[in-house]
Amino acid sequence: MATLGESEEEILVDRLVDRARRAQAAFEKDADQARYDRAALAAAWAVMEPARNRELAELAVACTGLGNVDDKITKNHRKTLGLLRDIGRARTQGVIAENAARGLVEIARPIGVIGAVVPSTNPVATPVNNIVNALKCGNAIILSPSPKGQPVCERLLALVHAELRKAGLDPDLVQMLPVPSSKQKTQRLMTLADLVIVTGSRDNVRRAYASGTPAIGVGVGNVTVIVDETADLDDAAGKIAASKSFDNATSCSSENVLIVVDAVYDRFLAALAAEGGRMLSGGDTEKLKSALFRGGGLNPEMIARDARTVAELAGIDLTDAPETRFLLIPGTGIGAGHPESGEKLSPVAALYRANDFRQAGELAGHVLAYQGAGHSVGLHTKEPSRAIELGLVLPTCRMIVNQAHCFATGGAFDNGMPFSLSMGCGSWGGNSIDDNLNYKNFLNITKVVTTIKPDEPSLDEVFGDYWRFVGK
Repeated sequence: MATLGESEEEILVDRLVDRARRAQAAFEKDADQARYDRAALAAAWAVMEPARNRELAELAVACTGLGNVDDKITKNHRKTLGLLRDIGRARTQGVIAENAARGLVEIARPIGVIGAVVPSTNPVATPVNNIVNALKCGNAIILSPSPKGQPVCERLLALVHAELRKAGLDPDLVQMLPVPSSKQKTQRLMTLADLVIVTGSRDNVRRAYASGTPAIGVGVGNVTVIVDETADLDDAAGKIAASKSFDNATSCSSENVLIVVDAVYDRFLAALAAEGGRMLSGGDTEKLKSALFRGGGLNPEMIARDARTVAELAGIDLTDAPETRFLLIPGTGIGAGHPESGEKLSPVAALYRANDFRQAGELAGHVLAYQGAGHSVGLHTKEPSRAIELGLVLPTCRMIVNQAHCFATGGAFDNGMPFSLSMGCGSWGGNSIDDNLNYKNFLNITKVVTTIKPDEPSLDEVFGDYWRFVGK
């Protein structure tokens, strides 16, 4: 595959892809569903075995400095278990559907070699999700981890390879780019793979879409949550607190902007305080904003740190509030001049006050127009129709009702969303999918088409109502 003029880095990636192609071809040859299922379970158990889960969570925090160990253990377990629930009965090999009335038979086929770019925020749960989905569908996969996540990925793959060997399967089905990582290696993988999955920076998503390879990228999170005057305030505050503080807000699905209707604003602020939400004001607000937002971006030293560390780095004294789990700052505006209205990747949320539900929806629209379009919106209410009302007008692919957002958006055991760590944001977010990334995105479907009784409508059947309305 290598040609003159290619760099040594590109040649290394070429060889890696060659190995993956050979492994995938053997994996697919004479396969049955049991083989694909066994491979997916092997990769999942490599992480879900409790001692290994803890080891990987500890390594992830030690290497990246992001999140906390206990929450990562929970995330690795629940996200993988939920994925296994979702795919457990799914047919991904051979004939998967027959429709005699339409003369159609559908056959599931692997895509081939998947290239997956994974972020430092979730260096275990995200790649495992991609690996399990890829193997379930008969593919090989090559990971491109972030620089900080490389040691985690290496250990993860060692565990996955051991389980694949135990299951009688080729470890070359799951590989990673050679260390050290580089944009050149990642770009080469994007060019050679049959499909690219990208979770992470907008730059990586843009490069994937420009690679010439079919690509699935996900958009920017900036979850905006409305609390209306009918909401159960204690329940809403508890769920927001649990979500906002989980894994130090590494999730793109953690609440970033809270819009509260004026009639319940003061009572809801008290409910948040009871759950460990510390509202900042005056000089402390400015200290936090100056420390968190730097040079047009986020201060990397404050990303995914706990609330007390964030406060200390900003020079804010929390000795009078040791129970603080997350910080609140007043929203003074929306847009580039008001960075608090954007994603913060830290246990910090901006709080906005709306006159009524109508204005709350308008404010949410302005926030999404600035950042986070397509991702998700939350609503705490006792009026179910309001979720439909917002869903009809806001540019969002998910409307999460009365739930802890970061637990619900990527799938939960008490909602119907697929378990995933990668949320497509549709055309609003510049993405090719609007669903949670799931196993169906890792398949090609061959349609066998046979003839049926002709079903050709007359012109009157098609245009009759139109002609009666406008004339013929």
